[in-house]
Amino acid sequence: MKLAFRWYGEDDKVTLEQIRQIPGMRSIVTAVYDVPVGEVWSRESIFRLKELTEKAGLSFDVIESVPVHEDIKLGKPSREKYIENYCENIRRLSDAGIQCICYNFMPVFDWTRTQLDHKLEDGSSSLVYYPEQVAQVDPLQSDSDLTLPGWDASYTREELRDVVAQYQQMTEEDLWENLRYFLERVIPVAARCGINMAIHQDDPCWSIFGLPRIITEEKNLDRFLKLVDDPHNGLTLCCGSLGCSKKNDVPHLAAKYAKMGRIHFVHMRNVQLLPGGFEERAHLSQCGSLDMYAIAKALQENGFDGYVRPDHGRMIWGETGRPGYGLYDRALGAAYLNGLFEAAKKEQQS
Repeated sequence: MKLAFRWYGEDDKVTLEQIRQIPGMRSIVTAVYDVPVGEVWSRESIFRLKELTEKAGLSFDVIESVPVHEDIKLGKPSREKYIENYCENIRRLSDAGIQCICYNFMPVFDWTRTQLDHKLEDGSSSLVYYPEQVAQVDPLQSDSDLTLPGWDASYTREELRDVVAQYQQMTEEDLWENLRYFLERVIPVAARCGINMAIHQDDPCWSIFGLPRIITEEKNLDRFLKLVDDPHNGLTLCCGSLGCSKKNDVPHLAAKYAKMGRIHFVHMRNVQLLPGGFEERAHLSQCGSLDMYAIAKALQENGFDGYVRPDHGRMIWGETGRPGYGLYDRALGAAYLNGLFEAAKKEQQS
């Protein structure tokens, strides 16, 4: 297990110097954030991130993420340009020593929550998803107070209405076909560059606002891996995204896909399941619905040697900043993950 930590660049309130002080920390997970989706990242920007990371005593080998342009997901003729740009980004990242690229194929919206600052009983705040709040929102009609990644920053209301309408005319099979088309062109480039592509599950793992979502459960993960059956075509196993649905047995999935050698990156976080929704909680097993030790043990016993990062953390001890990405709770999560994997390794060796 290679412990990693997400960092949002030089504007992040969490510094590389702070991250470096977390015991066992190895790698920084970052990206170029000032380039429009679908465009080529400059070599200068990539190597600036590499320089900063390595100067802080950390490894620069995981990118999260290189976003997939909506025209690729929609299967438009313009996808050819964006796929070539994507391949060029893979080549440039390979030149900088990147080993793994996390990405997703979610239509329009990235991870979706209904509150980013819900107060838990212990006084901390966390990200939550309540279905009754989602039911009150129509992304095509209303101006909502909901904070959803991509809404205000990436789309005007008119643009959002147009792209959602296009997706609502698509079936899941259409999206599968567009994903296959993308993979058949991207994975051979990644393989030549020695980079593992690691798709993130849809978050949450069900349809929202009538949009197709396909990276959601075991049968779909099986289908995904067979689209291009190459070891470089793999998974980011997101425990929270999969674990927010009772249909997904996360330790089983961890064991199965680790044994196949197709898990390249793991996001480890805990969630408390609710009817139709969930709350993000502290990483500790007893704080949520997931058995975090069972997940770590499944990965360890089945040969996983990829990257693991503590995922969304609560805001604790008065910290403010990017929701889910403060320092303190993620540092606690990293320490906990160190312990889980050390215990699993020693149990395996005994």
